[in-house]
Amino acid sequence: MKTKRQRKADRSMEEAISMRDAASTSDVWKAEKSTSAMIRTQIYLSTHEHRFLQAEAARRGVPMAAVIRSFIDEKMSLPEAVWEQNPLLAPPADPAFEGPEDGVLNHDHYIYGTPKRHIKKGGKWVPAPPLPEDYYSNEESRKAYDQLTGVKDE
Repeated sequence: MKTKRQRKADRSMEEAISMRDAASTSDVWKAEKSTSAMIRTQIYLSTHEHRFLQAEAARRGVPMAAVIRSFIDEKMSLPEAVWEQNPLLAPPADPAFEGPEDGVLNHDHYIYGTPKRHIKKGGKWVPAPPLPEDYYSNEESRKAYDQLTGVKDE
């Protein structure tokens, strides 16, 4: 006959296995809610977060835990349209467009015009040398550094 502790350990193991199985499916967020008991957990909140939860709980007339669970449930139930109609996930408007080779590494340079952070040396991307102190005040210094890092004059 199993002790109470052994039965509890068996239940915990069964829950862990069912959670692992649910996580291994492609529809993790659509898995049915477990009918088992709630799992007690502890979180740390900033004063601002705690006050917000208290106010939201009072406004709804429910405990703070219910507010937190509702936020989690809301995030877990994203509609498919979020993934299907997301312009950031769409193919480029011009299929022939090819961005710069270092666009991911030096995106601030291409978007905002900042100095490049990485340059290609010997076929590998390495951090760019530090900016000269007079980069922003001396035109010649800026041009020399930009030439070193492969920035073309516009």
